[in-house]
Amino acid sequence: MSFESSLTFFLAIFIFSITPGPGVFALLARGMTLGTKHCIPLAFGMSISDIIYLVFACLGLATIAQNYALLFEFIRIAGALYLFYLGYKMFTTPIEIETVSKDKAPKKDFFFGFMQGFLISASNPKVILFYIAFLPTFLDIKSLNGYDIFIASTLALVALMIGLMFISILASQAKQVLKSKKSLKRLNYTAGSIMIAAGSFLLFNRQA
Repeated sequence: MSFESSLTFFLAIFIFSITPGPGVFALLARGMTLGTKHCIPLAFGMSISDIIYLVFACLGLATIAQNYALLFEFIRIAGALYLFYLGYKMFTTPIEIETVSKDKAPKKDFFFGFMQGFLISASNPKVILFYIAFLPTFLDIKSLNGYDIFIASTLALVALMIGLMFISILASQAKQVLKSKKSLKRLNYTAGSIMIAAGSFLLFNRQA
């Protein structure tokens, strides 16, 4: 990956990490009730699960690209359409936030928080579909190697943790802002526009 591609990939994953969804809402609830430091294991568990999906997507894409060109073309188009779908859903899905009361707060140990975050992300198979759709924008799938996967995984892990902890800090320090449905709706519109733009790039920018 070039420096420009790496930077763009990093920013894209960061934006993906702060997009409203089950994981972000879990962080909002925990940050609003337990504080920022108790969000660290939850965010780390979500990030590790995402990295596993990312590696699986890289390996699967490389194998398909090398042996099944027509099938890879189908996946590329399906991935672009999926990004369009995500963008559409972000524009149309109503925002709902459920807070966790202190007397029902989850256990504060690291392992419990990590497993909760890991399962939140791992239980969502759409994550791997996102990476399958998104990776060809930044990586030459046909010449993908272990170093590329390592760099992509490292960048993604750092970007995910920064994004998720950013949400956690805001949840802890600016509760009223993040409880606003209007604010989350603006975030949805922004993220949805980015998803649609990424889908358009993937659909019309065919790799040689």
